[in-house]
Order: sequence, then structure tokens, then C-alpha cells
Amino acid sequence: MKGTVSICCLLSLLLLQAAAEEEEDVSSVLRDRSHIDETLRLATEEKAKDYAAALERLRKIYHTSIKPMEQAYKYNELRQHEISDGEITSKPMVLFLGPWSVGKSSMINYLLGLKDSLYQLYTGAEPTTSEFTVIMHGEKIRSVEGIVMAADSSRSFSPLEKFGQTFLEKLIGIEMPHKLLERVTFVDTPGIIENRKQQERGYPFNDVCQWFIDRADLIFVVFDPTKLDVGLELEMLFRQLKGRESQIRIILNKADNLATQDLMRVYGALFWSLAPLINVTEPPRVYVSSFWPYDYAPDTSRELFKREEISLLEDLNQVIENRIENKIAFIRQHGIRVRIHGLLVDRYVQTFKEKMSFFSDPELVFKEIVDDPDKFYIFKSILAKTNVSKFDLPNRDAYRDFFGVNPVTNFKAMSAQCSYIGGCLLDKIERAITNELPALLSSINSGKQPGLSSCEATGCGEKPKNRYRKN
Repeated sequence: MKGTVSICCLLSLLLLQAAAEEEEDVSSVLRDRSHIDETLRLATEEKAKDYAAALERLRKIYHTSIKPMEQAYKYNELRQHEISDGEITSKPMVLFLGPWSVGKSSMINYLLGLKDSLYQLYTGAEPTTSEFTVIMHGEKIRSVEGIVMAADSSRSFSPLEKFGQTFLEKLIGIEMPHKLLERVTFVDTPGIIENRKQQERGYPFNDVCQWFIDRADLIFVVFDPTKLDVGLELEMLFRQLKGRESQIRIILNKADNLATQDLMRVYGALFWSLAPLINVTEPPRVYVSSFWPYDYAPDTSRELFKREEISLLEDLNQVIENRIENKIAFIRQHGIRVRIHGLLVDRYVQTFKEKMSFFSDPELVFKEIVDDPDKFYIFKSILAKTNVSKFDLPNRDAYRDFFGVNPVTNFKAMSAQCSYIGGCLLDKIERAITNELPALLSSINSGKQPGLSSCEATGCGEKPKNRYRKN
């Protein structure tokens, strides 16, 4: 009996040793990463272009031409999107979203070459990432607590304080000297778990995701062949991505776990699951590969996976190269929204004053206006006067909530928003949208250093015209 037990123990030890050796052999075959450095141009000694002058010019345009109207008509309380100086000067942000354990953290480790390093992101088959992790450039390797990141006004993360201290405890930054991080910032997010209610996280998870989505230059939504089902949280996520389709890239990860025929079926199933969630004519780009440090599994489509990976890297490099152009376009888009909001509030103010009489109840008069703005041609009048697309108009119901917090009597009409020295708010924001920002973009494309406009240098000495004042 004793001999039988010894033989069983010996067999068990031999099996464990063989399994460990096999695992070691598989793990020791690391994939060549030279194509990453080559595609992203990290191997060259060429320094990233210095856009300090252009960014300073962009910051000045925002503060002098867009922010005054933003503050006068409290745009931040409608959209809850305040632009800080840190956001204007920040590097492009790449956001990783998707279900748990699909390889988001492994993909970041692979792109940055963090395998077996001190600060590689923890990965595993179970849900491993419970924090929002921001990987950024620094002079030395160190971690930064969320409360420190939010308190530092030079960073672009100070607005995250509004989500509460519980969230800041779930926010962590990792700084490290890396050539890729000199050009881009990665954000790893907690995986979506469909059976976990949002309130169990202790902070508004969807609102935090929306904050990062609004600021991301590229959004990788990662899936793997075992997690293609769409639940309520994933459906909510794609609802939040509406309007950002051009930034979305779908990644079918761990593709080398499947035979070619099975991979084709999974690819079709992925599109079938996502089709109801992405209502655009042109579907987002889908990359099929296996993004982790180890070599592809044998007898799989290695060449296809390699080409897909290089295509993704070229996509990422394009975002890095177009950094300043994307910033200018973002500020201009923001300015257009602020202008539309200001014109709408002005129209509400004018309509309220026109309908008020000596015997009118102000609350009842304005309730009628805000409940049925189409009856008073609030939105149609904006389209007629400003040549704004109807697709750019905000939701009508949003203004019911907006004026519930901000009484209409707190706002001045647009015609009163002029001064002899500062000019008119509307003239300044329209000049920024139609002239200054396009001119800045042209100077970047032509390689010229942006300078002050002639009016900024000399003051022009012209009295500002008030287009709303009746002669």
C-alpha cells in the first residue's frame, strides 16, 4: 500500500514537472517587437515636433474668444464639459474599453514592452483591473495617486474631482520614461461585468467613462472570442460612444486561439452582436489579431495577424501625427456648440421678454415657452439666422433642466453682451470659428509658425459693431 502511494506521488510530481516545462517552453517564445518601434518611428532619434507656439495660440483663442460666451451663458452646466489648459496642451489619449479579461491590459503591456517589468499591468483570466489606470510619460518610473492627479492643475485630469473621492481612490497614474509615451497617453479601464450594478462600484461608472470618451483621440473597444454577448452595461457604453464613431476601433483579440474557420464564424457573430448598437452607414474598423508578448499559436493565420497588427499601429501613428490638427478641430467644434447654446439662450430670453406683460406671471409664461419651444420657433429661428445644421442642435429637453437650475432672468440678451474695449461676444466667437482657428490650422499644415493676428498686434482701433442693436 505504501509503495502504491509513493508511485502515485511520483507520477503526480512528474506530470506537474512536465506541465511546468511545457508552459515554460511556450512562455519563453516571445514575439519580435521590432515592427512596433519601426511603425511608430520609435527607433529613430528624430524628436517629436514642437508645437508649443501653436498650442499657446490655440489656448489664447479659446480664452479670449470662446470662454467668455461659455461663462456668460453657463454652457458647462448644460454639457458638463469644461476645458482646462492642461487639456489643450495634453498628448493624444488612447482609451481601452471592453468586457473583463479580453486582453486590454495585456495589449498595453505588449505595446509598451512592459513584460516582466516592475510596472507591467496585472493580467489574468479573472477580472483584474478595478481602477482607471492612466499610463503617461515621466522622467522616472513612479505611480501617482488619483487625488494627486486631480489636484495638479497642469494635468488634464483636474475636472475628475467632481466624481467624488471614492472614484479618485480608483484612479491611478503610472509615469515612466518611454518614447511612445512622449507622444501619447494610454488609459486602461475596468472591464464591463454585466451582472454588477453600477451603484455597486461606489461611483458613477458610466459618467466617468463618458468623461474619458469625450476626450479620447482613439478608442479601442476590445473583445475576445469567448465574450461576444451584449448586455445592458455594454449597450449603455455604445450609447455613450454615439457621435464618436470615427474614433472607435473594434479589436477582436486572442484570435490565434481559433482555427481559421471558427475565426470567420466568430467575426460574423461579433458584427451580428454589434450591428444594433452602431447606427452608422460605415462600420468601424475591426482589427483581428492577438495582442500580447508571446508568439502566435501554431497552425494559425500568422501573416494575417501580423498585417492586422501593423495596420493598427499605423492607425495609432496617424493619431499621434495629427495631434495638433485634432486639438484645433476639437476646440472649433466646442466653439460651435457654445455659439449655438448662446444663441438659443438669447432666443429664450427675447421670447420671454416679448411675452411678458404687466399682469403676467413670470413662472407660467416661461413654463409655457420651455415646455413647447417649437410653438415660439425657438430652434427654427436659430437655424434661419445662423446657418447652423439641425443636427448640431442640442436636445430640447435639456433646456428644461438647464433653466430649472438657471432662471432665465439671470441671463442678458446677446445685444447687451458688448463692450467698447472687449467687443461683442458673438463677434469674437464667430471670428474664432470662421477665421482664427482655420488660419491656425493652415499655418500648421504649411509649416509656418503661428503668430499674432494683425488686430491682436495693433488693436485695429475699430469700434465693435453690435449687429443686434436696432438703428
